[in-house]
Amino acid sequence: MTSNALNFSPDADPSEPLYKQIKRLIVSRIDSGQWKPGDKIPTEHRLVKELNASRMTVNRALRELTQENILVRRQGSGTFVSPARLETGLLEIRNIAEDIVNRGNEHSCKVLVLEEVSLQEEMATLMGCPVSSESYHSVCLHLENGTPVQLEDRYVNKTLVPDFLNQDFSRETTGGYLLSNIAYTHAEHKISAAIATKNQRSRLELSEHEPVLVLQRRTYCSMGVITVVNLYHPSSRFEFAGTFIPDRN
Repeated sequence: MTSNALNFSPDADPSEPLYKQIKRLIVSRIDSGQWKPGDKIPTEHRLVKELNASRMTVNRALRELTQENILVRRQGSGTFVSPARLETGLLEIRNIAEDIVNRGNEHSCKVLVLEEVSLQEEMATLMGCPVSSESYHSVCLHLENGTPVQLEDRYVNKTLVPDFLNQDFSRETTGGYLLSNIAYTHAEHKISAAIATKNQRSRLELSEHEPVLVLQRRTYCSMGVITVVNLYHPSSRFEFAGTFIPDRN
């Protein structure tokens, strides 16, 4: 990471809100290559001092850049430039709450399970851990305007995400929390259709014999598997879609 002090451009528009100027300043450092993917940026305290801005203003700039996946904040470690994004369109890792809100609808979440478990053979293999290793496990039901749209069954590496069980996932999604707190390098996806179990049919309010669309995702960082999640969707109320643009360079 470069240690040069941050300075506003001399032609900056003084009428532009300060937090937006700070965002543009940080993005310019990233775009210029001075801060590269994975680099740690100056602390919030240092930015407050160097930019002569309030902590609230700097915090808003960093928070919005994190929500835009330009930065990633790791609890206890600091704020980093996000790795280059490898997913596009259909296979992009997204926060379901943001997608629902962006459609102008209301997202809500019911946390059905939040626990520490010993991994059985199949999940231990997916997580890259020995059988009976300890892991975190969550099951959440996501609703759009009160209607179930996704049943999320997730396993999380407790070594990489030690504070996972201490979060209120009725307020922040598990996916949003992980995206904000640990930088991933790549992910594997598998999409399938399956016959719904009795439990899935009840929770997702499926019609009789309605199948579920399943997205299984395994997400990695440099230290191993972060999380394995199975996302179940009602086939009558959900579809996967994406736009792919070929690289012509």
